Amino acid sequence: MEKNPLEIIQDVNQQKELYSANFRLTRVSLYAAIIGITAGFVAYLLYHLIGFFTNLVFFHRISFLFTSPRLNQLGPWEIIVPIIGGLIVGMMAKYGSEKIKGHGIPEAMEAILTHQSKIEPKVAILKPLSAAIAIGTGGPFGAEGPIIQTGGALGSVLGQIVHTTVAERKVLLACGAAAGMAATFNTPIAGVILAIELLLFEFKSRSFIPLVIATTLATSIHFELLGKGSMFQAGALNFGIPEGLPYFVLLGILCGLAATGFTKLLYWVEDQFEHLPFDDMWWPAVGGIALGIIGFFVPRVLGVGYDTISDILSNHLALSLLCLILVFKTIALVVSIGSGTSGGLLAPMFMSSAALGAVFALCVNAIIPGAHLDPAAFALVSMGAVFGAAARASFTFIIFAFEITRNYNAVLPLMLVGVIADGVARHFLHNSVMTEKLARRGLRVHQEYEADVLMQMTVGEAMDKDIKPIPAEMSVSELALRLGKNEPDFIRHQALLIVDKDNKLLGIITKGDVLKALEINPEGNRTVLEAGSNLLIVTYPEESLYDAVTRMLRNDIGRLPVVSRQDSTKLLGYLGRSAVMTARLKQLKEEHVREPGWFHRLA
Repeated sequence: MEKNPLEIIQDVNQQKELYSANFRLTRVSLYAAIIGITAGFVAYLLYHLIGFFTNLVFFHRISFLFTSPRLNQLGPWEIIVPIIGGLIVGMMAKYGSEKIKGHGIPEAMEAILTHQSKIEPKVAILKPLSAAIAIGTGGPFGAEGPIIQTGGALGSVLGQIVHTTVAERKVLLACGAAAGMAATFNTPIAGVILAIELLLFEFKSRSFIPLVIATTLATSIHFELLGKGSMFQAGALNFGIPEGLPYFVLLGILCGLAATGFTKLLYWVEDQFEHLPFDDMWWPAVGGIALGIIGFFVPRVLGVGYDTISDILSNHLALSLLCLILVFKTIALVVSIGSGTSGGLLAPMFMSSAALGAVFALCVNAIIPGAHLDPAAFALVSMGAVFGAAARASFTFIIFAFEITRNYNAVLPLMLVGVIADGVARHFLHNSVMTEKLARRGLRVHQEYEADVLMQMTVGEAMDKDIKPIPAEMSVSELALRLGKNEPDFIRHQALLIVDKDNKLLGIITKGDVLKALEINPEGNRTVLEAGSNLLIVTYPEESLYDAVTRMLRNDIGRLPVVSRQDSTKLLGYLGRSAVMTARLKQLKEEHVREPGWFHRLA
């Protein structure tokens, strides 16, 4: 059967869309490769830029070697250094860009939600520079948050230079962020999952393939420039499975409470800074005063603290020092970040939460001598669980902690503690540590990944099969009369399908078409085929509802005749808006309507 012109155009457009989608995926993947390589070099430069400022300020020497500021010999002058760093970062935020404030990931989220994934190019320069100054002057931050935002900015800028859609630019932004994390920690898988859980909220080939390419190349650059080892060094870990599982359950609850407490404390501190009676340019300096005092008495809170994390994971620190790190690293972090300076949350939260896990294990060993818990093992598990629960990205940090150790025995406790902590944090926190700031600005972030019911159902499952077409020779006046009588077969849908004597589909007429025909010819002598349309946009029973709805939206129509793909005049059904809503209602019922179980039926 010969197809009408619109059907031919429809089929051609489908072929063009398929070819275009494949071509665009290839192009975006090439861009992702560029972003991954660039992010790898940027991570390397930031790593050594932090080393440069640390050496310059704390040791008065010119060197790019990454050094811990806790080893300095400045004495009381050490208190002044973070204040100077805070003043510089405050001025950069005031006169450069407000976007350098914070720990990076919420800012990347905001760009996606409100700015069509557009980030100003200057952020790609000012963010790593401000972070290097903040960390190099003793800031208790990690480099990963700024690298994630910087990588995201690189991806966004490239997406603005070349021709892309908004969705493609979002993918490029996420590729830069994922590559930044992978290049910093040598964790390519966690980088991919981080982008999916915190930025994209989708799992599609159009994003997954570029993400993998970007993180693979960024990690390869890390291999060449920084070596293949992890940023943290861990000793031989004994997780004590399955005997230790009850203790890991308790640790999961503790980690969830810690994630809750940290998030609430951070935003409470931010609120207190909002009440200060002077310009926010000076807030980072105020935070620097508190940091300088804390750092003078507990030097391990200063800087990124990769060496301290390695010491915790190797059981090199005593209980008293672990308690000091747990308390004062947390205080220094929330005060510094809350003041609006530039730095990442991951590394410092890893340090304090690793100390939490080690303290927990040591306390249990003291109370229950036969427990024999390995503090380093509990530190590693806690390190992933607390941040995962606070950020609602537990899967990312389960994989992250595993990639750090490459120890398969860590998987079970990581999974158990991670999900328990996540459940506890969700009970107490409406928003995550990443989304609370955005929620306060009126932005809602939906962090759940779920399959679209419109993609799961076919047109054949949702269409109305009990259709009553009208004959082509029916007059408009007769149809108007029947509509006026509210006859069920005529008012059920907003449009009526027109067939010939052999029940072959010829056209469609809407109620709007009837009104227009009566305005032109009040007698209604024209036939419904003349008043309606014979250039049909159709769908097929094996197509997904998603494809059918997309066709409706693109053509600005509210219904589609359902026909056989072999014979476009063979009418099979009618798909309207109500059928789409019914499909959505079915999904809601499956999620919320409880069915009686066996015990209920027996009772």
